[in-house]
Amino acid sequence: MGTASRDGRPGHGDGRKRSSSKNMKTAGGKGQKPAGKGQKTSGQGRNQQASTRKPHRKGSRPNVESGKVRLNNAKPARHQAPRHDLVDGDGATYVSDGMRLQKVLAAAGVASRRGAEELIAAGRVEVDGQIVLEQGLRIDPNTAVIKVDGARVVVDETKQYLALNKPKGVQSTMSDEQGRRCVGDLVAERVMAGQRLFHVGRLDADTEGLLLLTNDGELAHRLMHPSYEVPKTYLATVRGQVPRGLGRRLRSGIELEDGPVTVDDFAVLEIHEGQTLLRLTLHEGRKHVVRRMLDAVGFPVQRLVRTDIGVVALGNQRPGSLRVLDSKEVGALYKAVGL
Repeated sequence: MGTASRDGRPGHGDGRKRSSSKNMKTAGGKGQKPAGKGQKTSGQGRNQQASTRKPHRKGSRPNVESGKVRLNNAKPARHQAPRHDLVDGDGATYVSDGMRLQKVLAAAGVASRRGAEELIAAGRVEVDGQIVLEQGLRIDPNTAVIKVDGARVVVDETKQYLALNKPKGVQSTMSDEQGRRCVGDLVAERVMAGQRLFHVGRLDADTEGLLLLTNDGELAHRLMHPSYEVPKTYLATVRGQVPRGLGRRLRSGIELEDGPVTVDDFAVLEIHEGQTLLRLTLHEGRKHVVRRMLDAVGFPVQRLVRTDIGVVALGNQRPGSLRVLDSKEVGALYKAVGL
């Protein structure tokens, strides 16, 4: 079973095993040297190496269980190569100036980069006939045969960037095991036509508004990552009339069970029949964060609509409809996340 070391080289460990074995055969003629006094055995060396290896991405590792059940958004190649046609022998080839495997999968629209890492960790990805379990293998995407769940992945550089006005009651998933209406239903014709799409982030079923869809994995990953602080604007209808100092309180920060949250901008737009319409801008992406924040200050949300993600605005787009982002919008999103 194939693995990749921390520097992306295929093999078990640091990539020196094959060369050291060769040297031992040359020196001793028997392919093996006994461990002398004070000398570690190869098994001890591997154990020590495993314990000192740097943890993945600041202490966190891809979730293997999530990777086992994660949806595979890959578009299979039209002509699948039979398994006996795969490379026989060394398997995955390390290319020093190549692209990391998880980035290739993300660029192909299989999943976000983090999702691709989970697929790799779960043993669902193979390169040139070799299952790759560890992260960071550098490959040539133009020559490598990449498969997910046994189906070859098409590395297509054609990018799609769409804005969806998600209606209330629609799940932010591409498929739903319980048969509920989901985003995948709204883009079914595009998917059947061969477009590989996945949603950038989520909106809960009761929240309406702007949701981006793309097959550009790197852009999607950065838009969802909190470190890039891409602002998102919401219109929230709450019960009651809010006090004058609520905006200042929200800007200074509200403590939630998973940490503090602040708004970047706040405005009262309308007060009517015991309800208040608010506009809030924040760069947080935590689950139900707007609802939880307003509930914490005593104003439960009656209706929530996301109207903007960075420079992309919902405008007058009808619920359930799609529109293609223009080049200025795509360029501004790239600029916002440093691409």
